[in-house]
Amino acid sequence: MNFIEQEIAKTKRRRTLKKGAVILLLVILGGLAVVGILSLTGQYAVPSDVAVIRIEGTVVSGPGQSGGYTGSEHIGSQIRRAADDPLTRAIVLRIDSGGGTPAASQEIVRDIIYARQKKPVVVSMGDIATSGAYYIAAYADRIYSSPDTVTGGIGVIWLFYDISRQLDEEGIEIDAIKSGDKKDMTSPYRTLSPDEEEYAQEYVDAAFNRFYQDISSQRNISRESIQDGRMIRGEDAINLGLVDEFGNLHDAIAGARIMARSR
Repeated sequence: MNFIEQEIAKTKRRRTLKKGAVILLLVILGGLAVVGILSLTGQYAVPSDVAVIRIEGTVVSGPGQSGGYTGSEHIGSQIRRAADDPLTRAIVLRIDSGGGTPAASQEIVRDIIYARQKKPVVVSMGDIATSGAYYIAAYADRIYSSPDTVTGGIGVIWLFYDISRQLDEEGIEIDAIKSGDKKDMTSPYRTLSPDEEEYAQEYVDAAFNRFYQDISSQRNISRESIQDGRMIRGEDAINLGLVDEFGNLHDAIAGARIMARSR
């Protein structure tokens, strides 16, 4: 091969190397762009040793999370996924909820119990974590709140609406064909009978007894301190044993890491 042919071959090799380098760079930049887009849209989770799961709005049974409601299946699947993830060392539940249905809270509690067998579960309370939301929080290994977080509200309520007087004034009559006397006791078209009021009270009392028994199995609190169902400031909640210490979400994450290392 003469000198000219050698120079031509060298030039071709340089061009091939440059072309390969450009292609590799474009592939890397393209990958980074995809990761960035997915991160912004919430479809890509950056690996972390602590999983943060948000419980916001009214807690109900179901798979979704929208319109101010959070489904127990949606939260439960996230908790179990984090519990089974070998890269996740601890779980933090960020709660900002006024509660919801007892059944939905009980479903999430089952998932927390499952997760706690594998790694620490810590709660960080936001503005509010009352009623069924506190029910969920009580099953965590540790609870953080701010001094003015609204918590407590431990109790059960069943509301009945009665528009029968308004219907009478407008001359409207409603007949109900029913299989049992109490089948329409939640109807707003008539007043509750004394027997129905007694039954409703028994139902609410039984639900509250279960509520208290469950949370008292996890937290050292007296029935007298919470049975009136009042809202409680975070500062007072610590004195009552409902909360462990003050701290925001970052404090809860740091605390969860410490708990994970000590296991």
